[in-house]
Amino acid sequence: MNENEILRLVVVPGFGEKFNSDALKTILSEVSLEEKSILLFGKEILQPRLIAYQGDPDAFYTYSGRKLSPQPWTPKIDAIKNSIEKDFGVRFNSCLINYYRNGRDSMGWHSDNEPELGMKPLIASISFGENRAIQFKPKKGIVFQAFSVPQPDGTLLFMAGNTQRFFLHSIPKSNRAQPRLNLTFRRILT
Repeated sequence: MNENEILRLVVVPGFGEKFNSDALKTILSEVSLEEKSILLFGKEILQPRLIAYQGDPDAFYTYSGRKLSPQPWTPKIDAIKNSIEKDFGVRFNSCLINYYRNGRDSMGWHSDNEPELGMKPLIASISFGENRAIQFKPKKGIVFQAFSVPQPDGTLLFMAGNTQRFFLHSIPKSNRAQPRLNLTFRRILT
């Protein structure tokens, strides 16, 4: 990898197909999702989606003023994690689960740049259900065109290198009303 590289994304279409067509339904039956609040500009607000957090016992994760304690791995999510690790030679110890119930659920502009992720975090994001594009835009001072990456059912997206340092990403609201589940596997430095 070039040290001056400001963006590294790898898209693997259809990776989730190996987990069969009921991955979304199975995960939703295994996971206890919650509507949680975060601190945004000093104000506590409800996140516009449901979340859960799983991982190894010591993989605590803090973002937007909220510390998440990992719940134990459920069978389907553990199987997906193990498959990604085996196929790509990577290692993760946590997973943030985001469930977008409909097009009104979203995620605002942010970077996954929390200290416990390290300087150049590797994040593997796999989506099941509705195709919702993830949008990217450069941070201030970076000359780069904003762009979107579609995420059809089963798409695996790796964000690596300096991506979190130089870019923001979001899942905007959509006129579509179908559910979408996104698993973001991370390596928490403990």
